[in-house]
Amino acid sequence: MITISKSINCKQVLIVDDERNLLQLLTMLLETRGYEVEVAHTGSEALRKVSPHIDLIILDLVLPDIDGFEVCRLLKRRKATAHIPIILLSAQDMNENKVEGLYLGADDFLAKPCDIEELFARMEAVMRRGRTLGSQRTYNYENETIIELRKILDQELIIPFFQPIYHFKPFRLLGLEVLSRPVSNGKLSNPEHFFKSALQFGLYQEMELLSWTKAIDVISDLPYEHHIFLNCNPFLVEGSEFDKIKFIFDNSKVSPTNVILEITERSAISDSKLFYQNIQKFRNYGFRFAIDDLGGGYASLESIVQTKPDVVKIDRHIISDLKYDSFKRSIVKFIVAFCAENQIEVIAEGIETKDDLETVIDLGVNAGQGFFLYEPTAKVNLEEIQNIHPTKK
Repeated sequence: MITISKSINCKQVLIVDDERNLLQLLTMLLETRGYEVEVAHTGSEALRKVSPHIDLIILDLVLPDIDGFEVCRLLKRRKATAHIPIILLSAQDMNENKVEGLYLGADDFLAKPCDIEELFARMEAVMRRGRTLGSQRTYNYENETIIELRKILDQELIIPFFQPIYHFKPFRLLGLEVLSRPVSNGKLSNPEHFFKSALQFGLYQEMELLSWTKAIDVISDLPYEHHIFLNCNPFLVEGSEFDKIKFIFDNSKVSPTNVILEITERSAISDSKLFYQNIQKFRNYGFRFAIDDLGGGYASLESIVQTKPDVVKIDRHIISDLKYDSFKRSIVKFIVAFCAENQIEVIAEGIETKDDLETVIDLGVNAGQGFFLYEPTAKVNLEEIQNIHPTKK
């Protein structure tokens, strides 16, 4: 059994808090109970990440930008998110805080630190109420979402963005990761929500193949011979679309031997036997594989053992502030040593500062990507991409 598996039907919880230790603890505890957890460190990040798919929001009152009261007020004013239950957390168990929160539409209030069993009980109680009140809203949202998904598919409203990945020693371009973005002014403008919705309503395989086709069309017009990294949900490998995938590459200038398929560690493998059987079929055609988001919550070494990837990508949450976290550095050292012994290339994701870059290089990571090196772009300027000098920044 693959430990990274996650059902798309499990309850989704958004935790909003800037205390990283508390976030990690709550995330671990909720995931062990079967919840799917998303986190936000600021009020503005929470407002970006929230979607009608969320079943519950756990919201701290004290945040570095917008306070929890204002976040609660804004979410309850939005038609698409008004039905989502909110539990407010506060280090100050003051009656006026409770009253203000409840007036703004919060469903419950807990003082920090809280008893974890009490938190679970309150979560289930407010979610039961939320499901009853929001059932009609959910039905309407699902219909609107399916219509928008079909529009994006039928009109091919997807734009491929490309983020360079660089080998460190010597410093050179290793490849481009494809990050597809929907063209939408509606509910699916957020790429993460877009692909989650495609999965939920059975349109993922069509969406991913369209994304690949659009990206390959761009790459085919470039004098480009480096690797291409394509995101690949396990559902695509398990599915019956291999002949269509083969057709795409047989009729393009892109060789599958230059393609690395990134198996995301945040998605479910519903049939592990079929999945690993099909991986060999993909390999025989020329594709190579990467394990994406290692360390991102559902990542496991078991998936590396089973998949035997050519590349492992360390999740951005491990790389963030790596220089100042000895525990994270120990994890990266272990991954680097394991991969070196097994001839697996290690790529660090989410390099956003010079400290991040210098630390991953010092720890022996082979390659990396992130905003500090080069931001995703829809217009690929190969000369510029190949001639950056990040150590001089």
